[in-house]
Amino acid sequence: MRVGVIIPSFNRTVAAARSCAAAAEEAGIHGVFAYDHLWPPGAPGRPAIAPFPLLGMLAATTSAIVLGTLVARIGLVPDEVLLDEFRTLEGLSGGRLIAGIGTGDRRSAAESIAYGLDPGSAQARRRAILAVGSALTEEDIPVWIGAGAATTNAIARAIGATVNVFGVRAARVAELGRDGAICWGGALARGADRAAAQLRSLVGAGATWAIVAWPGSVAPIVAAARGAGIPLGW
Repeated sequence: MRVGVIIPSFNRTVAAARSCAAAAEEAGIHGVFAYDHLWPPGAPGRPAIAPFPLLGMLAATTSAIVLGTLVARIGLVPDEVLLDEFRTLEGLSGGRLIAGIGTGDRRSAAESIAYGLDPGSAQARRRAILAVGSALTEEDIPVWIGAGAATTNAIARAIGATVNVFGVRAARVAELGRDGAICWGGALARGADRAAAQLRSLVGAGATWAIVAWPGSVAPIVAAARGAGIPLGW
């Protein structure tokens, strides 16, 4: 299993994100990932930096670490624009991209509506994620699809994408992982022993990646990975 970190992007400047990515790469953490929100969930008065320009900057300031979206939301831009954003980032990063995409849900719909965007029906968003995901996999760009309804998960399996789950227990990871590749995202447990045990449980459940929210320092992530016996570096 590989270990990644969600870079801090709910800020007015990129300073924290740049520092996080630099520390992660120096420590041998395998990837850095960016949210795609118009504001932090539940906090419309706070800023959120868009993922593609942020990751583009990190593509230029890093050399080995994987870069990804967790996850880019269908419908915020036209499908062809989203595809071109991924293609551009793939080129800038020299093939270090993981294209995480998702349909969004009721909780994220308010962001779209506030900006005059029609979230569309769940069925239409699934058709779009099938088209975008298929195009990316045909270009050999790794695709993760945010887990949702069984129909969305089935699309991921049909195109050979990895299912991404967020904040679930290892038992759920193992359940969904029986049908194909699965990765996990969420908060790192507090305390070195608990964090190491958390990562070990995800290894045992068959997760290919564990992406943790930035705890403010790279040290807890490194300690947890080492405690779980996960090699760092590339």
